[in-house]
Amino acid sequence: MTVSAPKGGRTLFAVTILTGSFLLFLVQPMIARIALPRLGGAPAVWNSAMLVYQALLLGGYAYAHFLTRLAPRRQGRVHLAVLAIACLFLPIGLSDRVLPAGAEPALWVPYLFALSIGPLFFAVSAQAPLMQRWFAIARPGADPYPLYAASNLGSFAGLLAFPLLVEPLMTVTHQRWLWSAGYVALIALVVACTTRLPADHVAAVETPTDAAPSRGRIAMWILLGFVPSGMMLATSTFISTDLLAMPLIWVLPLALYLLSFSVAFAADRALADTLTRVAPITILMFGGIMMGGFNPTPWLSVVLALILLFMLSVALHTALYRIRPEPARLTGFYLAMSTGGALGGVFAGLIAPVVFDWTWEYPILILAAGALVPQMFLTQGLRDLWSRPGSRIAALAVAVLVLLSVVVVTAASSGGLRASHYTVTSFILIAGIGLVTVGARLPYLLVLTTSLLLFGGLRSLSLTFEDGARTRSYFGVYTILIESGRRMLVHGTTIHGLQLTGTPERERTPTTYYTPGSGVGHVLRDAPALYGPAARIGIVGLGTGTLACYREMRQRWRFYEIDPAMVDLARNGRFTFLRDCQPDADVVIGDARLSLERQGADTLDVLALDAFSSDAVPMHLLTREAFAVYGRVLQRRGLLAVHISNRFIDLAPVVATAAREGGWQAMVLNHTPSILERDTSRSSWIVMSRDPEAFATVQLDGADWKPLRTPRDFGGWSDDYATILPLLKW
Repeated sequence: MTVSAPKGGRTLFAVTILTGSFLLFLVQPMIARIALPRLGGAPAVWNSAMLVYQALLLGGYAYAHFLTRLAPRRQGRVHLAVLAIACLFLPIGLSDRVLPAGAEPALWVPYLFALSIGPLFFAVSAQAPLMQRWFAIARPGADPYPLYAASNLGSFAGLLAFPLLVEPLMTVTHQRWLWSAGYVALIALVVACTTRLPADHVAAVETPTDAAPSRGRIAMWILLGFVPSGMMLATSTFISTDLLAMPLIWVLPLALYLLSFSVAFAADRALADTLTRVAPITILMFGGIMMGGFNPTPWLSVVLALILLFMLSVALHTALYRIRPEPARLTGFYLAMSTGGALGGVFAGLIAPVVFDWTWEYPILILAAGALVPQMFLTQGLRDLWSRPGSRIAALAVAVLVLLSVVVVTAASSGGLRASHYTVTSFILIAGIGLVTVGARLPYLLVLTTSLLLFGGLRSLSLTFEDGARTRSYFGVYTILIESGRRMLVHGTTIHGLQLTGTPERERTPTTYYTPGSGVGHVLRDAPALYGPAARIGIVGLGTGTLACYREMRQRWRFYEIDPAMVDLARNGRFTFLRDCQPDADVVIGDARLSLERQGADTLDVLALDAFSSDAVPMHLLTREAFAVYGRVLQRRGLLAVHISNRFIDLAPVVATAAREGGWQAMVLNHTPSILERDTSRSSWIVMSRDPEAFATVQLDGADWKPLRTPRDFGGWSDDYATILPLLKW
């Protein structure tokens, strides 16, 4: 006699999967946010966190796969035991262990994250495949794969909930308890799911009806998981490096990546099939646009990059869905897919920044997607054209000749028509040929490759082969451009440093945000009058070393710089500010806040805070606890200058609130250069002091300083609470 499992429960399993995935992706930004004040804002912290997440997710999928070898009720007991043991790590948070002296951060930080959230993350990460497998056992014959759409819908919601709801409305302490309560609710849902499983003496695993997947099929599962995962991280890097360096921008690629699973694995196949059919055209058109930069605004570029990522991910995940195994092999399928996702993350997040000098992973993964995406001929006539051997060879030969001609014409264009005219004409021609090749994979890849090379790839290759023209680190890609009488350091679309050339005097002239008319220019020129000839100056953010040329003979300066690549560029690269003005400059490498916390009290007279990479904001440098650190290292009469120039975020309320709470007086200088000041940028600097006399001296230097108003409805930032949403310049 066979004992059947209780029927029903699709909604219960869907809610359980959704809840687990929501918690899983809510905890990722949450724990990284908690770690900021202790570990600093170094990208190694974020990279280590992502590496731990990927490893734990893969471990959770492997655990779910091997657990299904047990009888159903025994699976439930084991999993509930794992969930209960992980409760010992509640409320969720960061372990209080301290970095040992001499420890390697690249190894110690992942260990700290794994120790802090490892058991909880591991237990929750098994939810999606395990609950789907249990549903298949409880409901024989039902398709469990659409439940994966619920899983990724929960992940999507959890990811967006943190920056949009949880962070703006709750302190870190409340966030920790909220997540812990959600975890307890998840355990209750799992208990309910176990009651739907059959008794122990019923076979745990259905006997598969098809043959075991071949190595080639497993490799394809891994590859189809690899490319979208890598593309998600590559898109985040590409848009923040080359287009728009704005906080929270990294959330959007990950959110769309998760949403693509919901579309690709949905029970209704209409939307997935439609997007998959259009995807090859999107890859061809938008890939060339992104490489060529044919866009009037950074926001439009971001939208196009996100559309490209979403279409590509839906198409490849749909291809993955189409070759899924039967439910009896479900957990092995998800294990292979998760392996591909982890490898894609390692490639784009860890290997690429070390191996490549530019975001080469972006076009490489676009090409890989073009090679894997399902393709259909646009018309029957094109199918007939490419199915006849003679016509196919002739068409391919014509395509090669036309594309080579375009490359030659564009590369040789100088004088006469503007290069942009050649570029637009070439793009239209290539797009037309590309549409004809959709469905014929080899010609399609030829057109796609030519498009990527022609519209940005060749230019990037030339910079790669030019010695010293480009440097890449975990903080971004830095390109040095040389024009007539100027050399510039460019990070994406933002100029990070500019040095005039021609004479020694020009090469020592401060430019951009640091001219004598800027706020920091006034403060550094007033330092001798305030603190004597041996003033002690601290600069957070080295950049190209522009500010070094304000140093006077007996002054003692110290720079704090987080990026070793920037230090090498300023010391040994093409910019000569340091070599000309401070060849023996004292540079402390590491997160500035952590470095200043280790520094003695009353050791600086002036501290200039200029640590913002483009428009990205390291929140932990602007909390009330951070300003307390600055106040401790500055002498009582000291001056603090804070650079708040930003295209997207109004940082004045943050600094004003911190000034009020810390007993500082504050003024702001918004410097707008005249039309004749070609090498000067608009800048906003806030100067703060706790000494009225020092404050009055700066006010009398002739600049148009304005009082800094403190907003009534803004509570400021702390290590326990910070959000940028009220500060966005919509």
